[in-house]
Amino acid sequence: MTVQPVALKRANPSTISEAERKARLDLAACYRLIALAGMDDGTATHITLRVPGEDNHFLINPYGLLFSQVTASNLVKIDIDGNILQETKYGINPAGFVIHSAIHGARKDAHCIIHTHTVAGMAVSCLEEGVLPLCQKALRYTGERIAYHDYEGKSDDLDERARLVRDIGNANTLILRNHGLLVCQPTVGRAYHAMMNLEKVCKVQLAVLGTGRPFIQLSPEVIENAARQHARDDVPGGARPDAWPAHLARLDGIDPGYKG
Repeated sequence: MTVQPVALKRANPSTISEAERKARLDLAACYRLIALAGMDDGTATHITLRVPGEDNHFLINPYGLLFSQVTASNLVKIDIDGNILQETKYGINPAGFVIHSAIHGARKDAHCIIHTHTVAGMAVSCLEEGVLPLCQKALRYTGERIAYHDYEGKSDDLDERARLVRDIGNANTLILRNHGLLVCQPTVGRAYHAMMNLEKVCKVQLAVLGTGRPFIQLSPEVIENAARQHARDDVPGGARPDAWPAHLARLDGIDPGYKG
């Protein structure tokens, strides 16, 4: 599949809404933070964000740049059909478009989507049992709260979108089997938190399995109770505070170039 830019318009900063300007800053910051955590993969994988007030438009990284080179201004604005809406010297990755546009199009609550190819995430995606309820953090991802999508090859076939939508359902976490991890959330900060948790869960699982020792089997009742506790804390206004401003403050002291 080849995505071609159409209807190009020069991006005039004065025509960008304040909401889009804030969205661009948050998304560029997320790219830089994922890179700082060592969770990027060259020019592969993506983080996308729906443009506020524009349901069928979202922002994606310019193809060919590293996560550490993404800025608020070089993010590419596209529509749900893959058309590039503003003048840019960059293209987009068709595989990234297929996966992200499928979920953005079907899930109006999925404003931000993060997809990674980390070693731990890919390793767990290759395990038949998927994510196991081993540690406290893993109990966020149980039952219908986590979904799985079987590998079909590089995601550059538009037909795969229907199957991605079918498989993720109403879950906010998707394991792309033999491929990697994906989370979707209503905000960049919540998506970042979810992905960092999921990555740590995968690392813990591999560490536990790597010992070769028997592990504690939690009861279904305890697993479900802990999952409900996480769900209660994680909703907007829940017990868990919004740490995104703290992450931005940390990034400002390390790598403020994302604002460019």
